[in-house]
Amino acid sequence: NMVFDSHFHKDWQRYVRTWFNQAGKKKRRRTKRLEKAAAIAPRPVAGLLRPVVHCQTIRYNARVRTGRGFTLDELKAAGVNRKQALSIGIAVDHRRKNRSQESLQANVLRLKEYKSKLIIFPRKASKPKKGDSTQAELEVATQMTGPIQPIKQVWSDTKARVITDEEKKQSAFQTLRMNRANVKLIGVREKRAKEAAEDDGLGSKKKKK
Repeated sequence: NMVFDSHFHKDWQRYVRTWFNQAGKKKRRRTKRLEKAAAIAPRPVAGLLRPVVHCQTIRYNARVRTGRGFTLDELKAAGVNRKQALSIGIAVDHRRKNRSQESLQANVLRLKEYKSKLIIFPRKASKPKKGDSTQAELEVATQMTGPIQPIKQVWSDTKARVITDEEKKQSAFQTLRMNRANVKLIGVREKRAKEAAEDDGLGSKKKKK
């Protein structure tokens, strides 16, 4: 019988990952959070106000999340100066565009609600400027912890139902195909209609002569 020379005594201690500093790391993170909150006081701990945007792709576009910043159209509709926005804790994203009226209105309402609760401290307590909060409001102001205006997921209440005979006769594929064709050919059809109108105009002028 042969004794195999198997190398089972590897240097396994080198590849074991320990986590003895877990409690210390936790305490350090908490200390850093408290230091940051004290440094930016009386501003909110969460930072800037962010807009509500829909997630990407068909799979996730029913969900909403916080975006990078508000569009210039949203700021204009809410009556917020784009240059003043960052100074009062509102994030701005000049690249994002509003693809629907619903999202525009939702973020405008979000901005107006934020403005109604906003307390602006004067740069100099002895010389308050126009738009700064009153002394009574400043006395009751506290630093906000947690998310600013947390986003709530809104799901549709559509329930399962029986398909009607009229819906069975219709073809979703054919409807989509016709709509795509109409969008694709809109320019060609407008050109043809314009040319036909011009030809009719020339023909009527010749008849008058």
